[in-house]
Amino acid sequence: MQEELVEFERNNGWDLVPTLEGVLVVGSRWVYRNKSDEDGVVIRNKAILVVKGYSQQEGIYYDETFVPAKRIESIRIFLAFATHKNFKVAYGLKQAPRAWYGTLSKCLEDSKFQRGFIDPTIFRKIHNNHLIIMLIYVNDIIFGSTSKDLSDEFVELMKSKFRMSMMGELNYFVGLQVCQSPKGIFIGQEKYIKNLLKRYSMENASTAKTPMSTSYKLDSNLDRKSVDQKHYRGTIGSLLYLTTSRPYIMFSTCPLERFQDNPKESHLMEAKRIFKYLKGTASLGLFYPTKGNFYLPAFTDSDYGGCKLDRKSTSGSCQFNFYC
Repeated sequence: MQEELVEFERNNGWDLVPTLEGVLVVGSRWVYRNKSDEDGVVIRNKAILVVKGYSQQEGIYYDETFVPAKRIESIRIFLAFATHKNFKVAYGLKQAPRAWYGTLSKCLEDSKFQRGFIDPTIFRKIHNNHLIIMLIYVNDIIFGSTSKDLSDEFVELMKSKFRMSMMGELNYFVGLQVCQSPKGIFIGQEKYIKNLLKRYSMENASTAKTPMSTSYKLDSNLDRKSVDQKHYRGTIGSLLYLTTSRPYIMFSTCPLERFQDNPKESHLMEAKRIFKYLKGTASLGLFYPTKGNFYLPAFTDSDYGGCKLDRKSTSGSCQFNFYC
């Protein structure tokens, strides 16, 4: 807690002002969190002083909000490109007030970095035919370069402008376990899967060979037993996050999203089957090989009246990068 208060003082994070009559003072509170490594071992305890944002009213206390959080696809593309360019990905932790994205962006752009057009959390820079790319997630940064000197210059820039701890080679990031080797980069979520099985009391459940059965059929029969909506939505959200390293389970997960307003026991049972499949395949993930062509094949398909609920048609496409 003292470290957090020192950071506020160091960065001039507050001003003492008189209370105005008729103006609601927005309070603050302490939030405590543990930062873990890829094995679930706590490597750092953090105390964060935050504003009680839930007491603010839009249009009076704020107009716009923004969190520099990367798109799920971005980290996969970033790691695939890092494999192709054969550079190690490093991890840094920025220790500063949470609202720092604007300051960081200006610092990077002043140093000739270009902000991503589609994803503003990605920055890149080309210098002397060498490339460096960085990706921001709130106050965490991952980066890699084709030149060690360019990486070292970036680290020195960050340390000179901000208080930044270098955590070394990337092996764990936002729930993703990352293994870098000369053959390529592997990303998986085995630890996350095991935590979910424990959370939903499925540690001793049997396994399933596939995420869905051949007789897979969902309906919105209102006569069937309902289940807790909050629990069901949490289950679906957890499965969707697992698509980061297991994108193919979208095929069985996405139809279950349609019943979040009024979920039935049959829908929850299908979601549990996906967990049973994941339990037996927890160590699987995505592997981006070092050798290979960096190309982008795309596939598209559609069905006519394929939805058994309302006979609506569905069309879709998928793109692969490095076979993933």
